[in-house]
Amino acid sequence: MALRTLDTLGSLAGKRVIVRADLNVPLKDAVITDDGRVRATLPTLNALIDQGARVVVCSHLGRPDGAPDDRYSLAPVAERLSELLGSPVAFARDTVGESARETVDGLADGDVAVLENLRFNAGETSKDDAERRAFAQQLAALGDVLVSDGFGVVHRKQASVYELAELLPSAAGLLIATELDVLDRLTENPERPYTVVLGGSKVSDKLGVIEHLLPRVDRLLIGGGMMFTFLKAQGHAVGKSLLEEDQLERVRGYIATAQERGVELVLPVDAEVAASFSADAAHVTADVDGLEDTPAGADGLGLDIGPRTAEQFADVIRSSSTVFWNGPMGVFEFADFAHGTRSVAQALTEVDGLSVVGGGDSAAAVRQLGFTDDQFGHISTGGGASLEFLEGKKLPGLEVLGWSQ
Repeated sequence: MALRTLDTLGSLAGKRVIVRADLNVPLKDAVITDDGRVRATLPTLNALIDQGARVVVCSHLGRPDGAPDDRYSLAPVAERLSELLGSPVAFARDTVGESARETVDGLADGDVAVLENLRFNAGETSKDDAERRAFAQQLAALGDVLVSDGFGVVHRKQASVYELAELLPSAAGLLIATELDVLDRLTENPERPYTVVLGGSKVSDKLGVIEHLLPRVDRLLIGGGMMFTFLKAQGHAVGKSLLEEDQLERVRGYIATAQERGVELVLPVDAEVAASFSADAAHVTADVDGLEDTPAGADGLGLDIGPRTAEQFADVIRSSSTVFWNGPMGVFEFADFAHGTRSVAQALTEVDGLSVVGGGDSAAAVRQLGFTDDQFGHISTGGGASLEFLEGKKLPGLEVLGWSQ
């Protein structure tokens, strides 16, 4: 079966359309620090507004543990959405209660409302199928149709993602359709050379991706905290850098598989080694065969790829026709250890082909470092969902919309 899209729903004029978005944005003192996910919903919302639908937006934010918590209110998101749409957006102070019902009943054609955080209700993420379905039924009472557009949650079997899509006529929004088109291009006949850049803290977070992509890519670049497990597997001493001892044998297997398949596995040749994990830590650049030969000695921590590695990675990326990047190269939140991530991001903007930033920390990093979304071919809104797709896993939030890999 093919993915059901907006045009399969017929006319939506006057209908109450629930949009399951992913508005899980970072907040600091109730202020949004990165509104990328809010802006990503606009094409779908504007398409529905133009049809004269009565749009009811719902989302989660953070992990409030099934009960109301002001720290995770979607009120700032509703305010930002109103600014971006250029028209008032109503806000319901609960998800399926009296405020939600009154807010939805008050909508006219083309109006938009945002419900309070779905995860203020334990039924949203419950492991119990009946509890999830009961909550989904309460949500379904607020709408006539569901448009699922929260790509960042399609790998979760949650009430608003899965059961609600079974209870109402449902289809994918424009964002999900775009995400799937890009991911399909990364897995089915990508233009070559095809390079995947992986970073972030742990190898264990990327096991499935590495295994699934090794037979498909031409080059695999490894940075971030996970690089130290690869370096240790090659026999390098890594001090107190992040290390997953239990993954060493598996990583040695990846190194051997890459060699057997002719995949160019590019590992760091140098790193920024700090005396402590802090923004102002004393640090030096060290070759990978001398990571413990620094003033910090065996207590040193590798917090970024080094300048020679950054230059090498950038050269490989720029010479590629397809690039997928997931995971920062270092602790980009600290200015002294953001150079590697900035170099990779800059190189992606110079790719003559498809460049994809794989959501999560990578998306946050490029925006924090001053890059704009339109400098890349695509910035995914779903880090975990993107990775699971690339692992070849079944994603329940897509299967319920008719998608099959």
